[in-house]
Amino acid sequence: MKRKIIGPLVSLALIVTFCSCNSGGSSNNPSVSPDDSTIIEGQKVFTQNCSGCHGFRQDGIGPRLDGIMQDTTAEWIRQFIKDPQKVIESGDARARGLFKRYHVVMPSFSHLSGEDMDALVAFLNTKKGGDKKVVADKNAIINPIPDTVPLSNLVVNLKEVAQFPPSSESGRLPLTRITQLGNQPGSSDPFILDLRGKLYQLQNNKPVVYMDMAAQRPNFINVPGLATGFGSFAFHPDFAKNGLLYTTHTEAAGSAKADFSYPDSIETTVQWVVAEWKTDHPGAVPFSGKGRELFRINMVQGIHGIQQIAFSPFSKPGDKDYGMLYICIGDGGSVEEGYPFLAHSLEKPWGTILRINPTGSNSSNGKYGIPVDNPFVSNRNPKALKEIYAYGFRNPHRISWTLSGQMLVCNIGFSNIEAVDLILPGHDYGWPIREGDFLLKPGAALDYVYPLPSNDSTYHITYPVAEYDHDEGKAICGGFEYQGKEVPQLKGKYFFGDIPTGRLFYVNMADIKQGTYARVKEWRVAVNGVVKTLRQLCGTDRVDLHFGKDANGELYILTKPDGKLYRLESVER
Repeated sequence: MKRKIIGPLVSLALIVTFCSCNSGGSSNNPSVSPDDSTIIEGQKVFTQNCSGCHGFRQDGIGPRLDGIMQDTTAEWIRQFIKDPQKVIESGDARARGLFKRYHVVMPSFSHLSGEDMDALVAFLNTKKGGDKKVVADKNAIINPIPDTVPLSNLVVNLKEVAQFPPSSESGRLPLTRITQLGNQPGSSDPFILDLRGKLYQLQNNKPVVYMDMAAQRPNFINVPGLATGFGSFAFHPDFAKNGLLYTTHTEAAGSAKADFSYPDSIETTVQWVVAEWKTDHPGAVPFSGKGRELFRINMVQGIHGIQQIAFSPFSKPGDKDYGMLYICIGDGGSVEEGYPFLAHSLEKPWGTILRINPTGSNSSNGKYGIPVDNPFVSNRNPKALKEIYAYGFRNPHRISWTLSGQMLVCNIGFSNIEAVDLILPGHDYGWPIREGDFLLKPGAALDYVYPLPSNDSTYHITYPVAEYDHDEGKAICGGFEYQGKEVPQLKGKYFFGDIPTGRLFYVNMADIKQGTYARVKEWRVAVNGVVKTLRQLCGTDRVDLHFGKDANGELYILTKPDGKLYRLESVER
């Protein structure tokens, strides 16, 4: 068990905005439009482009933005939105301060028109600043994990496998939003997903469109960005016989009646849809067939939606788990927006991993089945969702299975901890009363973590098997055990990384045990024998790293900004 250093923190104040706060002075922007229709348009621009990273109550991936118009000028905001990297490199103190705190560069939104910019500024001007001083008491932990991640001597050679076509407008970064590599039973050609709407099959290392979600679902949207869009896919293990494919995607709020919703007084930004598709010809490309909706769920924000769906790759016909679909659902930003009661309840699906039988019909809406061996089927609470397999997650980003049958999920944290969780049926993983293995105080700012209470065992929280803090990265990305044959030196390791920074980590499989912490180590990659960071390979500070595993167990790295797919080829000696 690692040691944690608790700092004597009497008063720690953090100013959270685009720039240094001037104690809530008057607006520096008297010429900003007060027109109601312009403000409404600005809210739409914000929701579609900004809400994934910024809010007005808490920090997110970026700072909260209430009061920003009191602290700086509309022209500064326009310049920063247009080209953040340029403003940072100019030496601007505000921009450099942001980069120092958040360690990632906001993507450019130069595609926004002048009218869009004016409307956005007008909307931001309505969000007056409150008390921006977030004060932590004396028990707050200054540095949750003081030990640094050690650099191992593991260097893996990468081979570029494929270049994916740009899906962005006007060639702006990221050029693509490739995020997932998966496999179709019976096929050796991997499938790769671009969140902007295309599912590709890789044929002779060339991407060929298999499914275009926008063509299949007219209400499909891929805004406000981050994980919204064509979210995930999973071929049924009997696909060769039944031709069934499962997908997730986003649609605008109110597109249809949601199966999982909350009171109208709580905002809905997007809806996530889980769908089943039956192809006319299982081996044919492109997809041709019909689809049906399994369920639809409302999300408070465009963040932390349905992150991944998957079938266990090692279950066999006759096993209880065969054909059961696992669905990783984030909290939808509900906690940051002030609705924590949505995220930590057996009666609600937000912040959970669901397990369903997609070909069954005993659910509340009659469109899918609930396995009889799910952990909460016999729960005494009649309102408990029997679909829930595990709960207490902020953003269960990726799920995978090890050769020994362990289920691992990488859970993206808020301000402090990124975690690898060993998933056990019916277990509570703590969010939002815990982040990693630290206490979060209900009703307080989420920026700070605290020591666990003396009666912690009474909460029955299951803690991570590996974790790192925000000194090392910002958002964890899973992650697979190496199960191939081409690079035997990688066996016995679980590989994962940090999405924005592109740092690469692993833990030894032998160390993954509930109740202990596996030591996280860093590894590096080389191209043509030259060691390079993924930032260098991408040519940008925001890597948007993702991993994939093919049908033979070989591992891949995907990078959004340049649309590249690499395979782990060999170990550099």
